[in-house]
Amino acid sequence: MDSQRRHFSRIAFECEASFTCGGKTQPCQLLDLSLKGALLKLQGQPDCNGQACELRLDLGEDAVVRMHGHVAHTEDSRVGVVCEDIDLDSITHLRRLLELNLGDPALLERELAALIVD
Repeated sequence: MDSQRRHFSRIAFECEASFTCGGKTQPCQLLDLSLKGALLKLQGQPDCNGQACELRLDLGEDAVVRMHGHVAHTEDSRVGVVCEDIDLDSITHLRRLLELNLGDPALLERELAALIVD
């Protein structure tokens, strides 16, 4: 994806993560994260382009982010996930993560407003 087309800031973040697609769950490496999705690295080459999926991020201390969406693209062992549904607790945790890592509260507020409009 061309970074010029991105409307949501991405952050690099490390945590335990798992990816479920086609009924199969596997651990994954989180490469970057935004309000609207994530880029992951899986073991092997995934065969799930366009399929529904779930991403689970375990942040510690019982904090979990669950994103439901679809696989937007795959390249080698990388998978781009577009978030289509996220619960209130998950978006709250995600917002706090982005707030801490972006360092620009005004940018985060603009992105949240854009998310609501989408």
